[in-house]
Amino acid sequence: MRFVKGHGTENDFVILPDPDGALDLTAEAVVRLCDRRAGIGADGILRVVRTKAMDLSDADGPGGAEGLEGAEWYMDYRNADGSIAEMCGNGVRVFARYLVDSGLAAPGEWDIATRGGLKRVTLGPSGDVSVDMGTPVPLGPGEASLAGAVFRGERVSMGNPHLACRVDRPVAALDLSRAPEFDPQAFPDGVNVEFYRPVGDRHLEMRVYERGSGETRSCGTGTVAAAVAAAAGTTGPGEWTVDVLGGRLTVTLDGGTSHLRGPAVLVAEGETRPGWI
Repeated sequence: MRFVKGHGTENDFVILPDPDGALDLTAEAVVRLCDRRAGIGADGILRVVRTKAMDLSDADGPGGAEGLEGAEWYMDYRNADGSIAEMCGNGVRVFARYLVDSGLAAPGEWDIATRGGLKRVTLGPSGDVSVDMGTPVPLGPGEASLAGAVFRGERVSMGNPHLACRVDRPVAALDLSRAPEFDPQAFPDGVNVEFYRPVGDRHLEMRVYERGSGETRSCGTGTVAAAVAAAAGTTGPGEWTVDVLGGRLTVTLDGGTSHLRGPAVLVAEGETRPGWI
């Protein structure tokens, strides 16, 4: 099995080229590939498949399956535990960089199909990648508990569920070795929990615990969710800088859609050993 390894602010992925949709990617195979000791190691899998080769029955973004047919390429994203996720903001930028680097797409602006709908990316032959993340949907207050403490925050849908909690101490002090607890009735599909702290004008630091992956070095959709929560009732739309463990991302909120800009880096490629998967 051919693979490419890449990351966006150290949120890392195994990319599996499968243009014709021939690969039977099981949850067990995903877990093996993402294992950091016995596999390649990653926070998730990006399967690169032509949209026309995909079964789009599970697409739940705007327009459903029909809304995805205008994009040539589909990002089939899987969490490290083998579960299927709707979207990944860092992943879609790495996915776009792979398409350009491999000659499957030209630099410029075009759409990528995901389970969370079409995502429009903008990129050159090198450098940062920007993606239109769509309209954030605030869903009201929520809370999570961590190490016996309760953290209140804002629920935000970015095509996938988020709970962005403001903290008043450095995020480095948080113990994210265990998953935050939350009300399963409020989050029936699980939730990505962000902890953020303002450190300047429209400037945040953030850590995140992602469902299906644990704490990651960065989360693109979570970065946007944190900016949305921080902007609520305060400075409103504009550009936000968000520092994560793996680097820095820029979020732009314009009162309608949202944009995420940051690096997307490919670091290695190769083949798995015959019979290993």
